[in-house]
Amino acid sequence: MPMSERPDLDGVAELVTGALADPTATWTLGGFGALARFSRTGDEAATPLASGRLGLVTPRGGIALDPAGAIPVAYETAFAGGWSHAVALCRPATLHPWPGSRPIAEAGRDPDALRPENLGDNWFDLGLDLPQGRLRLRSADPEALKTLRAAVGRNLRDDPEFWRDLDAIPMVDHVVITPLGRIEIFGGSASASDGPRVFLVPKMLALGRTHPATATIPAGLLPVALLVPPHPCASPERAFDPARHAAFQAILARWGAPDLVALKAQLAAGEAPATGTTNRITRNIARVVRLQAEAMTIRHGTKF
Repeated sequence: MPMSERPDLDGVAELVTGALADPTATWTLGGFGALARFSRTGDEAATPLASGRLGLVTPRGGIALDPAGAIPVAYETAFAGGWSHAVALCRPATLHPWPGSRPIAEAGRDPDALRPENLGDNWFDLGLDLPQGRLRLRSADPEALKTLRAAVGRNLRDDPEFWRDLDAIPMVDHVVITPLGRIEIFGGSASASDGPRVFLVPKMLALGRTHPATATIPAGLLPVALLVPPHPCASPERAFDPARHAAFQAILARWGAPDLVALKAQLAAGEAPATGTTNRITRNIARVVRLQAEAMTIRHGTKF
């Protein structure tokens, strides 16, 4: 998507609002090596945020989004045995300089907590070198605060294994804040594959990358939030769901890089790419086309 093209603000709001209403969609906020994920189950209570904020709170965590000015970039990635898809909500990279790593520091009180009972809780910035936003730990529990204050001044860059000690402190919320919103994982929530979680891998963070190499983000853009709509093969039986597939293809047609969308259509029609244009990206798209064609053909042994 050209940097000069203004995002369709109504369309972005529609995309975000629709995804928040879908319990099978997943969100992440943060960057390469340090991020929070918000997900929920279909039977899990989800309450809209107060004061007109866009987002949800569940018993295990919450998300607030402010997508004004975000530039969506939809893409697909092939891997061994399948493919993934996502929509990155990006901002101009010039707005997000690398902050450099800093010591853990007490950062005052949280004025924008998603739940009223957390407003004004003390929080601590982990000082990560993350251009997309900040990762903070928050608590009102006296014992947890004592432990967190004892960590002030330490640097996770110099002692990356210390994260395990921080992550194990009870009664502590994990909060990722970015210009596009925040995700909170509430202390005491069971760590489960189907719920909100924080992921911090210091070795990945130390690589100084903004996103995986497989994500086709145009130069000059920085992915800040990531939406993962339901995958057509995500059911327990891994049966292909044509409605889910069609839904993401519509998203891809609207928000994908136009040249790559056109290339996929060309390859799906059986046309070869232009001579001399084959590269990692074109090979990836060709694999996605093949994998999707196989999935559509194999459904219950019949073609549809």
